[in-house]
Amino acid sequence: MTTELIVLNGASSAGTSTIARRLQAVVRRTWLVLGLDALGSALPQGFGETGDGVHFDLNRTGPMGDEFRRVEAAWLCGVRSLASSGVPVILDEVFLDGAVDERIRRRAFDGVGAVWVGVTCDVTVAAEREEQRGDRAIGLAAAQSTRVHEGVTYDVVVDTTDGDRERCVREILNHVRQ
Repeated sequence: MTTELIVLNGASSAGTSTIARRLQAVVRRTWLVLGLDALGSALPQGFGETGDGVHFDLNRTGPMGDEFRRVEAAWLCGVRSLASSGVPVILDEVFLDGAVDERIRRRAFDGVGAVWVGVTCDVTVAAEREEQRGDRAIGLAAAQSTRVHEGVTYDVVVDTTDGDRERCVREILNHVRQ
């Protein structure tokens, strides 16, 4: 089966967005980069404050509200439609509920040629990146560092601790070619 979807999952500041853009730059076909940030920016301002959305808490994210899960299901249907229609997608994700989010996505993408990639980073390094970025809540990387990977099964895992994103991209592409 041809790979039409690459799912990247990693905590905040682990490097998923950089890897997604580097992958996009080196693949031959046109791939779209979509993910949690794109979905989040499409939601109404203040979404989640009523309890039906998702509330980002440094110690615990959760639980996802019914309205968020409804919107998320439609979003994933759209991603699946793109990928299965010949417009491949690199999905830049943060599985806020680890294995629960993986199950939801695997169900949504059943039958689509997908490669599942775990993006890890030493928590201290991710926290330093977070602080340097200035656009994230301090502590988010540490709070998510293990949680997003709990119970998740990957085809390949890459570690960005050393900052060598090109090596990570090569590892992913070598796996996609298999």
